[in-house]
Amino acid sequence: MKDFQIPVESFTLANGLRVVLSRDTAVPVVAIYLIFDVGSRVETRGKTGFAHLFEHMMFQGSTNAPKGMHFQLIESNGGTMNGSTHWDYTDYYEVLPSTQLALGLWLEADRMRGLAVTQENLDNQRDAVKQERLMSFDNQPYATALLERWPEVAYSNWQNTHSLIGSFEDLDAASVEDVDRFFHTYYAPNNAVLVISGDFDLEEAHKLSELYFADIPAQPQPARPALDEPSPAKPAFRRVVDPLAQVPGLVLGYPGPERRSSDYFTLVLLDIVLTAGESSRLFQALVKEKQSVIQFEAALGWPFSSSVDFRGPGRYSLFLLHNPAVAAEEVRAQVEEEFSRLAREGVGEAELERARTMLRSSRVAQMQSCLSRAMTLGRYMLFDEEPELINRDLHRLLAVSAGEVQDLARRLFAPEQIALMQIVPAAMDAEAGDAAGENA
Repeated sequence: MKDFQIPVESFTLANGLRVVLSRDTAVPVVAIYLIFDVGSRVETRGKTGFAHLFEHMMFQGSTNAPKGMHFQLIESNGGTMNGSTHWDYTDYYEVLPSTQLALGLWLEADRMRGLAVTQENLDNQRDAVKQERLMSFDNQPYATALLERWPEVAYSNWQNTHSLIGSFEDLDAASVEDVDRFFHTYYAPNNAVLVISGDFDLEEAHKLSELYFADIPAQPQPARPALDEPSPAKPAFRRVVDPLAQVPGLVLGYPGPERRSSDYFTLVLLDIVLTAGESSRLFQALVKEKQSVIQFEAALGWPFSSSVDFRGPGRYSLFLLHNPAVAAEEVRAQVEEEFSRLAREGVGEAELERARTMLRSSRVAQMQSCLSRAMTLGRYMLFDEEPELINRDLHRLLAVSAGEVQDLARRLFAPEQIALMQIVPAAMDAEAGDAAGENA
């Protein structure tokens, strides 16, 4: 992997804004990525949903770019843009023709400096968030169970259990003063990372970053709440009836390792062996052979993150939709048998090399996109203060041995560490029991 080298340069402005540059002239486009160290886990009681609400507020206009102008200028210049809210961060991006770097940076700086926090904008976006919750969340099968009930099963610290989207009551109680305070606390330059990736001139990027962002005042660094989770004293279980689900589901979760620890790297390969693609163990055993599982997904930090943006504490979790004719208890036993087989027999070198090849291919392919590269660099800077890790972590992942995978399987899937949730379609509720969790 000597040829896998991403150019990285970084510096910090006097106001604390960390800037990362990665130049690649293969395609005449540039990605501008801003990531803020604020997600739903920093929210306080009575103020849930603020991180997501604020993502909406960021598109409501600023001092020199009234409402609608940000979208209009980006789209009329051939660009795309968006934002998203996560457990541990909120991010925004523009992808533009290389000639429009200054435009994108000016727009981002203008809303960081002077967002239009008004009663009208708050009322509009409060209603928009409620509508989004109703249409894209409450009316979707499995969504409430996975995004609201599962954290309550998997975690005990309130910071980790409360809803990412927030409650209607908290949104209704939000005032302009609350929102303005949130903006000045978390949307300060010293709580953010700016990444520029793609086809641009390095000297120009330095100058424009300084020109547009340097005069934005820093704010006191916000305190990060304690997110620690106690070691599981006993298994956790919940049975959830879902009126919108058509087939039953099962979620199994185990305590995740510390970010970038030895076990973290090993778990990435272990997950590929178990769940990635049709050659994976769970697909071959449960979908193809036993036909007990219809589909599944898994990730470190699921459903709020994956290994690339995992920031502990978190769990390695699997979500399976299973054949209604197969009891949840039996599906759980089949999954755990695959875990036990991996712990007993280990993984062969050929199987592990397939996992390495899959990982190498996906990671290298992602770096061909200037936006994916920018996002990766932003997370490395925000979480690790070291964007150069983009050139080292793949080597560390590919060095994971078969012995490390087997050892982690023995320790990770201990029965006393499990968090388990059974999702039962309402139509099956009368005949379904909680057998999957009776011995949890």
